[in-house]
Amino acid sequence: MTIRALIIDDEPLARRSVRRFLDKGAGIEVIGECGDGDSAVEAIREKRPDLVFLDVQMPEMTGFDVIRKIGPEAMPVTVFVTAYDRYAVRAFDANAIDYLLKPFGKERFDRALKRAKERLAGKLNLNDLRVVLASLEHDQGQAIYVDRLTVAENGRILLINVKDIDWIAACGNYAQLHTGRRTYEIRQTLTYLEAKLNPREFLRIHRSTIVNVRRIREIQPWFRGHHLVILQSGQELRMSRYQREVAKQLGVLQ
Repeated sequence: MTIRALIIDDEPLARRSVRRFLDKGAGIEVIGECGDGDSAVEAIREKRPDLVFLDVQMPEMTGFDVIRKIGPEAMPVTVFVTAYDRYAVRAFDANAIDYLLKPFGKERFDRALKRAKERLAGKLNLNDLRVVLASLEHDQGQAIYVDRLTVAENGRILLINVKDIDWIAACGNYAQLHTGRRTYEIRQTLTYLEAKLNPREFLRIHRSTIVNVRRIREIQPWFRGHHLVILQSGQELRMSRYQREVAKQLGVLQ
């Protein structure tokens, strides 16, 4: 029997990795790829895949939101793909749902695929998705934020720990991650990255700047309601006077 698989991930690089490993596996037909939750819901309903590889966090609609829209009972066999986060991974482990932690290799992928095939053969509990959702919702509604960002550099895939990032700048269709003396380019918008990062640790102080609050040394008043945010490295960043909520979080406004 040929297994019809759908790949759902907002990162093209991650979709490519899943497809590459599936191409090497016998009996799998990739029937499509989706880069967002809305198209994923539509594709699942229309194409009725046997198996989906589902990214946990996507803009606008998360992987869990996709499951809620489709309904756990109607979902195909699901392998979660995630770059984060510890509490979600614990929930998957506890409830026999398989997941792939980015970046994943061929050996780990094959284990997840084997488990998915066992599920399709009826050897695993098909109520697991419902149990996972209940576990996650019970966990105080905690949001899921990325621990690492993947960056392509000279044909390699680098993993950047977000805690090492000092600040992020918009640069056309890319964003620049500034980490100490190194700068990396990632093909994502600041709005996308803002949604991925924990707002307790990263704040958007300007339409073109996100800063790691742990790297802030001081904040100085500037002119016309603007402020200068000075990092521990001495880097000076301008904070927009329109970011009033951010200013309150940083203690600039009472």
